[in-house]
Amino acid sequence: MTSDARIEDAVDSRFVSSVSPTAPRIMAGGHPCQGIYWTPKGNPHPKVAFIATHYNVDFSEHYFAAYVASRGYGFLGWNTRYRGAEDMFLLEHALVDISVGVKWLREHAGVEKVVIFGNSGGGSLMAAYQAEAIAPTLTGNLVGEGADCLSALPKADYYISSNAHIGRPEVMTDWMDASVTDEWDPVATDPSLDPFNPDNGPPYTPEFVTRYRAAQRARNQRITDWVKQELKRLNDAGIPDRLFPLFRMWGDLRCMDPSLDPSDRKPGLCYRGDPRVANRSPSIGRACMLTTWLNMWSLETSKCQGEPHLKKLDIPALVIQGTADTGVFPSDAKRIHGAIGSEDKTLELLPGAHYFEDSVQHRHDAADVVSDWLKAHL
Repeated sequence: MTSDARIEDAVDSRFVSSVSPTAPRIMAGGHPCQGIYWTPKGNPHPKVAFIATHYNVDFSEHYFAAYVASRGYGFLGWNTRYRGAEDMFLLEHALVDISVGVKWLREHAGVEKVVIFGNSGGGSLMAAYQAEAIAPTLTGNLVGEGADCLSALPKADYYISSNAHIGRPEVMTDWMDASVTDEWDPVATDPSLDPFNPDNGPPYTPEFVTRYRAAQRARNQRITDWVKQELKRLNDAGIPDRLFPLFRMWGDLRCMDPSLDPSDRKPGLCYRGDPRVANRSPSIGRACMLTTWLNMWSLETSKCQGEPHLKKLDIPALVIQGTADTGVFPSDAKRIHGAIGSEDKTLELLPGAHYFEDSVQHRHDAADVVSDWLKAHL
């Protein structure tokens, strides 16, 4: 196998960009849909290709691209109009933009089999894409060409989940600091629910965990209730939407207490390092539009929850999970695997962190597992 230091010498890449049925090219010249297509060196037209997209993270230079391409496949690191614009996200437009990438692979790159690769937050997004391609539910949210596109999304052939969160509102709620008592005051805290109050743990008692998880869901609902009221108030005044901030979003008890959902992760860490520090800093969902909260983050209203989409999947599916991940845990991977509706589904727990960034060998091992599984199905 190609060594990591020279792996990019074994692949070629090219920039791809396009308009979307619901977003034109902007006047400055940029396209709403952009990405990089990675292929094996000297083979610009592989017959099997991956596409990876996230809700807002730029996946054009995805770490897995060269590893996949060096094994004989194409890999389109694809961005929707929402790269870097989490606060504006709307699922229906994101799925339309993903379809642009899938169509490009089939119609321009000569790909015969498409693998939707759901990494991190992109796991539920790519599941939502395939689920909508199987049975559309969002067409009423758009009109004209957008509705036509949503009603006929081209299906993929395989689904791979890699260190993925179960869904967007689920992961935000799991990470919320449940002790927040005032959304407009970053300091206001209920000491009896404060996960960083040593009187509460770690380790945390089962009773505290149950009460804390319930308080997280209640916080999500309180925000939803306020958003709906505020949106109506603004709409009645002829104002379509507004931004609002979110504070203290690194309060998942599993980050502080390794006895909860045990794995090989380093204790006391989240993706931003020390959770106590990260929880006081801007983070996931740090600002969003009212409509985006309802569309992406609300447990009550969001269509970005994973399980309803995963249940619709009827294609071969692989779930891989790094056992040292500090933000996705073994129970999350097992929940995703259990929710997938496909009869042909596999779960593989592998050594490594969230992006397998802790070891070059871990990245190669993950790529081998993915490649071997795909070869068996091809």
